[in-house]
Amino acid sequence: MGNNLKVLEKRRQELQNRSAKERQELSAHFEPWEKPLSWADKGIDTVNFLRNNPVLWSTAFAVLAHYKPKLASKALAVGWGAMKLLKSAKSII
Repeated sequence: MGNNLKVLEKRRQELQNRSAKERQELSAHFEPWEKPLSWADKGIDTVNFLRNNPVLWSTAFAVLAHYKPKLASKALAVGWGAMKLLKSAKSII
């Protein structure tokens, strides 16, 4: 029984060393992608935050409408058109 445990322990150690080496190779392969993916992740987090807090959008638009009404009307027209386009695209898909 003791001999079987030693064989299993040796096999376990070999597998751990092999997995550590493979993890290191994989991390070296994906290292150039780390920074762009972190920026993309931050962007997704920002979009989700803004989507979950409509008060921020309303407040920003109200301030824009107060100080720059022409720009606000253009932004509203572009936003409305984009919403209609997205809704029609969703219905097609």
